[in-house]
Amino acid sequence: MHFHFPFNVLDVLWALTFAAHLVVLVVLIGRDRVRTFPWFTASITLVALRLLTSRMLFGRLPQVTLATIFILMAAVGAFLSLMVVVELARRAFGRVKRVSWLLGALGVIAVGAAVLTFWGPWPAWKTISTSPPLQLGQLLAQKGMLLADIENIAVGLLIVLLGRSTGAGFRSKTQQIAIGLMTASICQLGMQLIWERIAKTVVPHSREEYVHVIGLRDRLFNTNNVVYIVVLVWWIVCLWIDEKNSSQGSVVSDQRQAAESKEGAEVRATELSSGIDEAGTRE
Repeated sequence: MHFHFPFNVLDVLWALTFAAHLVVLVVLIGRDRVRTFPWFTASITLVALRLLTSRMLFGRLPQVTLATIFILMAAVGAFLSLMVVVELARRAFGRVKRVSWLLGALGVIAVGAAVLTFWGPWPAWKTISTSPPLQLGQLLAQKGMLLADIENIAVGLLIVLLGRSTGAGFRSKTQQIAIGLMTASICQLGMQLIWERIAKTVVPHSREEYVHVIGLRDRLFNTNNVVYIVVLVWWIVCLWIDEKNSSQGSVVSDQRQAAESKEGAEVRATELSSGIDEAGTRE
């Protein structure tokens, strides 16, 4: 008797990824992290919505309508990803002088713009200006996500290297989120580079070779999905655990308030007793 598993690898990876996103949202809400990281919460929510939409609407809507929905969501997702980078940078380097912050931001933007310029082919300006809105939105979404991946790596490295001196050490939620984003972006860009190199150098001459190349592509994409699931688990664990410094600070604050209230009560009791003594002396 052979055991039949009715799901393939893509179904399992989709289910794990969607469930992990929901758990991240539950942790963000339950541990009161939404007010601290609103753009990160919005980005996780949109990705979960995109996963659900891809499963629920695929094959049930016309191709043009489905493509329009996914391109719009991808463009919004690219914008949210860039805002997450800004959010983490502000929280990590908010104590830095404004001039240093602006110079660092310009440097990171310059690196992202340089890589974005030379990564992949760009259509001619005439083609961009005359292309339909749907095609232009797809181009903006692709380049926006590529820029977000580059900025995730650049800002993540800066937070890891300099975060401890600016109050965003390894135990801070800011650095932990940045490490996850940096890891996911490195894997995403690495897999993309490997696939582009394979697609350019390997030319299949038979159906078997073509199937082999497609199998390599699927394994690369599945590996990328597995790494992203690991990143989601990392966020779940890190966001659930409170920062040690903040918990110690709250305990110290509570002890200080208790000591102050106790001291105030003793002072009031002393004043009251002295007042009674004075009243008895007058009598």
